[in-house]
Amino acid sequence: MPHDRLLRKLESHGIADHTIQSVFCCCCLMQKRAVSTQVSLSRRDELMEEYSRQPSYDTPDMYRSKRLTVPSAKRKPPPPPLSEEEIRVIALYDFPAKEAHNLTLRRAEEYVILEKNDPHWWKARDQHGKEGFIPSNYVTANTLNNLEAYEWYCKNISRNQAELLLRQECKEGAFIVRDSSQKGAHTVSVYSQDGLNNGGDVRHYRIKRNNIGLYYLAEKHLFKSVPELIQYHQHNAAGLITRLRYPVSPLGHCLPKMAGFSYEKWEIQPSELTFMKEIGNGQFGVVHLGTWRTLVKVAIKAINEGAMSEDDFTEEAKVMMKLSHPKLVQLYGVCIKNKPLYIVTEFMVKGCLLDYLQQRKGRLRKRLLLSMCQDVCEGMEYLERNGFIHRDLAARNCLVNEKQIVKVSDFGMTRYVLDDEYISSLGAKFPIKWSPPEVFHFRKYSSKSDVWSFGVLMWEVFTEGKMPFERRSNSEVVEEISKGFRLYRPHQASLAVYEVMQSCWHEKPEDRPSFAVLYQAITDLAEAG
Repeated sequence: MPHDRLLRKLESHGIADHTIQSVFCCCCLMQKRAVSTQVSLSRRDELMEEYSRQPSYDTPDMYRSKRLTVPSAKRKPPPPPLSEEEIRVIALYDFPAKEAHNLTLRRAEEYVILEKNDPHWWKARDQHGKEGFIPSNYVTANTLNNLEAYEWYCKNISRNQAELLLRQECKEGAFIVRDSSQKGAHTVSVYSQDGLNNGGDVRHYRIKRNNIGLYYLAEKHLFKSVPELIQYHQHNAAGLITRLRYPVSPLGHCLPKMAGFSYEKWEIQPSELTFMKEIGNGQFGVVHLGTWRTLVKVAIKAINEGAMSEDDFTEEAKVMMKLSHPKLVQLYGVCIKNKPLYIVTEFMVKGCLLDYLQQRKGRLRKRLLLSMCQDVCEGMEYLERNGFIHRDLAARNCLVNEKQIVKVSDFGMTRYVLDDEYISSLGAKFPIKWSPPEVFHFRKYSSKSDVWSFGVLMWEVFTEGKMPFERRSNSEVVEEISKGFRLYRPHQASLAVYEVMQSCWHEKPEDRPSFAVLYQAITDLAEAG
């Protein structure tokens, strides 16, 4: 059909001349959208059907392809078009699909999110039209100012962990961008071999904003976004100890843990587990190092018969698997087909925090000790926010990974203990020395009772693994705590750190701070160096 006939046809439907011209401008996507909004959906479809028979002319359309084409019987249909409302994300890590309903992720590729019914497993579509479930913490929004999409951004990392990471790289100008103690703010941490220290120097620069919202490290150089600021300082030191030469990223080296191995997979088959060696003896039974499908290292806890209420725990495990955070030991699932019952969790290579402290006594820097407390507090803040009570927080129930990051373990497990000595607050196994008055008197648990226990855990960390109230029996501890007696200040703890501990030990639960407040206080101390 000639151009003039098509123009007259469109004019008859009330489209202005300047809009008609935009129909033929294949380079201007915005003008194409203007046409689509002026023609009603039903009428537009009639026009598109009529003119699709004339292949030599462009037609107005709201999709990405230039022409409207009808796939032949032999040709594979194209993937569904992407609407403006769909959420586009970019993969931070590779994720090989392990189940038929999963979708493989490839780092740096774009995906469209179709469903968010589960907070940890989203349904997505790749660029080829294939759909399936993906771990939500493996992707991030694909937007210009989303820092998570950049390799130099480390979201969950403390000042001490940043310094450790940069010193391990030991490269001039190695840098990361991390969250600051002030909510919503960021810090650039950069390594220089020209420092006074033999191991090089790490400097921390707070990214600031002026009164009109522009970002800067040096006031003379202002930028509309953090990525623009970083890009500039990658080429110009401009007041920094060195220019930002080498972005350091843990991406790909330390994959985040998934809430289970797949969407709604809480039961693990015995045939999927391989036992490698015994690594410990926990409260409920023997703990083994093993693998799941020979792919993932896991810790496998065998539950001794009669040690716990297995049916109740199995039901609760479905809920506990939904708890997923970088500072919690991840529960992957349970194996209930045979006896004993197995609990399968994330494997932490350096074992429990208590043993870690005792084995390295005298060799741990104060900054690392504070960082360990910060890790635990961050995990507990997540539990608090989700209304979950630990009930047995102590150094023995936290684990350490290869990066010296501490994670909270065995949260909520004490509810399923069937040991009379543990259940009774007078029993020898009951954690009296970590418990506040309302627990050992009335068995009243809350996030504020966890806060008391966290104060004792801090004391354990800064004494490098000493037993609290070591020369007193449980009954003596109950009597002295009721009279107002509290643990002394450890030699390694500054007055400011000890004040944080003491704030956890107020007699009344309502007078104790929340974990959110504690985390901010500890982070402020860590940032102050």
